Amino acid sequence: MAVPGDPPSGTPEGIGGGDDEYRSVVFDEDFVRAARLQEYSAQERMGEHARAVRSRSIWSGGGSGPGTGTPGRGARQGMLLVLLIASAFALAVYMGLRNPYVPPPGGTAAALTSTVVPLAPAAAVPAGRPADLYANSPAADYRVGAAGITLPAVRRTHHFTDGEVVAALSIAKDYLVQSSLDPDILSGSASRPVRVLLDPDQLAQFDRSMASPSGDGRHAATGWLVRFDPGTAVMADSRVRVSGTLAFEEVAPGVLEVFTDHTFVYAVRPATGVPAAADGASLFTVRRELRLRFDREDLTARRAELVQAYVMAGPQDCSQDPAAGFRPVLAGAGPTTVGPAASDPYTSGHPRRTAGLCGVLAPPPTPAATAVSPGP
Repeated sequence: MAVPGDPPSGTPEGIGGGDDEYRSVVFDEDFVRAARLQEYSAQERMGEHARAVRSRSIWSGGGSGPGTGTPGRGARQGMLLVLLIASAFALAVYMGLRNPYVPPPGGTAAALTSTVVPLAPAAAVPAGRPADLYANSPAADYRVGAAGITLPAVRRTHHFTDGEVVAALSIAKDYLVQSSLDPDILSGSASRPVRVLLDPDQLAQFDRSMASPSGDGRHAATGWLVRFDPGTAVMADSRVRVSGTLAFEEVAPGVLEVFTDHTFVYAVRPATGVPAAADGASLFTVRRELRLRFDREDLTARRAELVQAYVMAGPQDCSQDPAAGFRPVLAGAGPTTVGPAASDPYTSGHPRRTAGLCGVLAPPPTPAATAVSPGP
């Protein structure tokens, strides 16, 4: 019996019956439209040398309806793929041009060069209680401790943001606090609080300066920090008076420098003998001018490169080398030498580069000297 869809005369000979495998295949409109071959229309086939069929590209796939000209599923997928490739390429070019990462400058940190100048007293060193000594000195209005190290107004530079400038100034302040105010640093019992703030390239020089101090301009312990000779003087008051300024400048692309100029005033007393009386303290003044350098790697690691230090400290005896630690001339004592120790240019090894450098500490002003003189 014939089934619907069979030819009127039955199935031709040599072709499978109605139960063959192709009977279940449905050639719907989407299947036909997506075919790689397309039959020409009758009008197109009338021309000379016209072919029966033409190949389809993904751009000319069948539309959603006959004759609509709208790209089909294959065309849409192809166009989407090309669009994604073009977008990825454009993004890669953009990121290459606008990449915020700036590689750190090459090279190693510069070695520290330092100058330490002792200041000899011009008269006997005044003695008294720390509070009275401070009140009668130029440090009367100085702030106590870290409060005396204030940050300047911040502005961005050509290659450093406001935040990066603040970070550099903060690290510089931390260095000043640790190297000038830490009680363990001042007594000479520790150096690590300063060491951890230095660039790794400077650690070997720092370690040698601590282990074998020398006045060669490179390895003075007192170029890196403030340290008193523990056999000479100890702190009589932990409240150090401080005043000074901080400034910054971008000296090269990716290199920021901070300049510090601070005066630290310490109340000290003798370290040996009978415990000093309450009024047996004296003042010792240290002026430190430092130049610290930073690149972005230093800012990230919160460390600094100390490249230059100029230090004046007194009252001291000019004949004593201050490289290892300061030896204050204490209360009631006066200068014992006129000039620094003699230097022998014929001696081999590293001479003391600060030999011959010695200043005179100006005496504190007296009430008579600070009074305003009447006009003519």
